[in-house]
Amino acid sequence: MLLIVACVVVLPIAWIWRRHPTLQARRHALTVLLLFVTFDLVVFGAFTRLTDSGLGCPDWPGCYGSSSPLGASQQIDEARSAMPSGPVTHSKAWIEMLHRYLASSVGALIVVLTVLAWRQRWLVRSQVDLTTQAVAGPWLPTLTLFWVCMQGAFGALTVTMKLYPAIVTLHLLGGLGLLMLLGLQTTHGDSMAQALPAIPRSLQRYLSLVLLMLVLQVMLGGWVSTNYAVLACEEFPKCQGQWWPAMDFHQGFEVWRALGLTASGVPIDFAALTAIHYVHRLMAYLLLALLCVSACWLHRASWRRPAKMLAVLTALQLITGLSNVVFDWPLLAALLHTAGAAALALLLTWLVTKSSASRTVKHVATLP
Repeated sequence: MLLIVACVVVLPIAWIWRRHPTLQARRHALTVLLLFVTFDLVVFGAFTRLTDSGLGCPDWPGCYGSSSPLGASQQIDEARSAMPSGPVTHSKAWIEMLHRYLASSVGALIVVLTVLAWRQRWLVRSQVDLTTQAVAGPWLPTLTLFWVCMQGAFGALTVTMKLYPAIVTLHLLGGLGLLMLLGLQTTHGDSMAQALPAIPRSLQRYLSLVLLMLVLQVMLGGWVSTNYAVLACEEFPKCQGQWWPAMDFHQGFEVWRALGLTASGVPIDFAALTAIHYVHRLMAYLLLALLCVSACWLHRASWRRPAKMLAVLTALQLITGLSNVVFDWPLLAALLHTAGAAALALLLTWLVTKSSASRTVKHVATLP
């Protein structure tokens, strides 16, 4: 498996080294590449979950001890024969292993990024030329490396603990956090903040609040998905023909329990699934209002292009979220809903970072 990952990461690294001669340019190009691949990984992770492929290979890190499903054909056939409607099929095994290959490749590239960052720090601190341009420190890449190691651990637990909802939800949040960390690193050295007008500190704080609320909503959305509670309400705006259906919040939000069971080991009630779905829906109403206010406020502050992007992504989330309910959870809509949430997290991370940078730039420019 390590050989497969090595073959995957060698090509992009060789391309970056050939195209970019300086260490700083290589580091930036690798960060942008990692941002793109990690976004794909988050969406592909959603595809793995939505196609019930999370246990396509019920061991870790390989597939029945093999580096690919090709070497596990016999075991997959035996598992499929023993349980025809079970989670193990050849296609699901390949989906699960492709997800692991992609995740391992991201981890390997982050190791390279961290080494580059520390080497760059050593070169800058050891040279005597005081005119050298300041570069980003190595601490964010180091944190990213630690984060991806923890994410890998949660990925292993997702399989070995048979899709515990709490573990799978934390794995989703970890992927989002990794994406935001990489997005934060791509903003270093971006000159766009100098071209944007300074915004009020109140707007900057408001955007930080909206980002925090978005992360909370993603956590709730992950809880809905990992508990398969999307279809607990199949109409909109009512649920089960009522504005406030029967709900069991205690069962629904018991954190440490197996999939489909309560903490005491009995099957979870449908009212609990309804509670999980409806809390996510109520939170969506609040977040929708916050995002609309954000777009309007940014437009008034002359951040018109970011405001339009935020409005478009908000509309996408609304449409795909409704499609999941009304059209019986279509795969494309569910994937776009996950991709939209990831894109919103990236955009809000950029907005919070750049709003702070624009205020700093404008403050420095006004100093005598």
